[in-house]
Amino acid sequence: MKIIIAGAGEVGFHLAKLLSYESQEITLIDTHRDSLSYADNHLDIKVIKGDATSIAILKEAKIDRADLLIGVTASETTNITVCVLAKQLGAKRTIARISNTEFIKHKDEVGFTRFGIDELISPESLAASEIELLLNQSAFKDSYEFEGGALTMVSLNLTRTAGFVGKTVKEAAQLFSEIHFVPIAIQRFGTQYTIIPRGDTQFREGDNVVFITCASGGDELCKMTGKTNTPVKDVMILGGSKIGYKTARDLSANGFNVKLIENNKDAAFDLADDLPKVLVINGDGRNVELLEEENIGEMDAFISVTGNSETNIMSCLVAKSKGVKKTIALVENMDYFELSQSIGIDTLINKKLLAANNIFRYIRKGEVVAMTKLNNMNAELLEFRVKATSKICNKLIKDVKFPRSAIVGGVIRGGKGIIALGDFRIEEGDYIVVCCLPRSIKEVEKLFL
Repeated sequence: MKIIIAGAGEVGFHLAKLLSYESQEITLIDTHRDSLSYADNHLDIKVIKGDATSIAILKEAKIDRADLLIGVTASETTNITVCVLAKQLGAKRTIARISNTEFIKHKDEVGFTRFGIDELISPESLAASEIELLLNQSAFKDSYEFEGGALTMVSLNLTRTAGFVGKTVKEAAQLFSEIHFVPIAIQRFGTQYTIIPRGDTQFREGDNVVFITCASGGDELCKMTGKTNTPVKDVMILGGSKIGYKTARDLSANGFNVKLIENNKDAAFDLADDLPKVLVINGDGRNVELLEEENIGEMDAFISVTGNSETNIMSCLVAKSKGVKKTIALVENMDYFELSQSIGIDTLINKKLLAANNIFRYIRKGEVVAMTKLNNMNAELLEFRVKATSKICNKLIKDVKFPRSAIVGGVIRGGKGIIALGDFRIEEGDYIVVCCLPRSIKEVEKLFL
């Protein structure tokens, strides 16, 4: 695919890096020479210095041949303008990064597609939604919902108390008469190697295991692993950034008791005015005495979303030492993801990764409805819609020639999630969730064309 990215900031560079690894034809446009020089020296892509809203610059980038234009500059207005121009100049599909979530909320009413914008994404809104989902699935490290929760991806580390440590996948499945969850990826403790499990794969203590669950699967999984899905009610948020604001607003609207700590006095007053249901505290969240005064030990969850990754990590470690069960830290450095398991923070989130996941589904072939990359694992979760022309249509799962490095996690039919085994017949209109390693993605895509 020919892909043009407007904006070489943190999101744009990360997208360019991921896409260039897949041998896509990437052109990166930005007004800052330094950002482009770094990308040009480190990635196999074309770079153009200039204003992406310039028609001459877009023509130089050969916009008329572009399969996809992604506007991810720091300016919402620029991103929208670039997409509108690109569509008029021949780009097949456009995606704009925005910060005003009202645009997403009313996108059908406004009709952005009429202007030439096919999709709107807000990394901050995605992060806030991810945090709320993690609080509702407090027993697990990571979580991702398909079709409003018909199927849910969850991950956890297996401890010695887990009922199926030492057992194979097949033996573990026999512990319940009906199966409401299935393992789809395993990372052995102390390694970076991702395993797609089969019936004879053995669970080991310390494994980071990713499961797909349907309605009652989460409770069964907690029972078998000795985890407790403790209800989260009292939440402390450090940092009144866009993510902190959106998270506090959404959580308080959904009945959570929220305390928000913001260091900047003027920003704290503005937040207090905008968030009447939230207790806003002006102070330095790195001050342990302040955290203790605000009863951090009584919190069910602590979320640190300041602009500094190190501050977020250290404050979460302090919260953990005070007995807070669920900690979530926003980090910008992708290398920190590898540390989350060893340093004791429950979940790390990254805006770049969330935005990339949302955009990547437009790169994949077949009708991809949703996708996410598994944190700390070299695997992707893709949700395909089965078409009448798909090779997989009207076949039993066991008769489909899936590569060994891919596995069906579940099927959604009529809005209901199903953990589908080999004898399940796939029909047109089904939504199939597949986990696969990068080397098998192209083979899996062909099954859904």
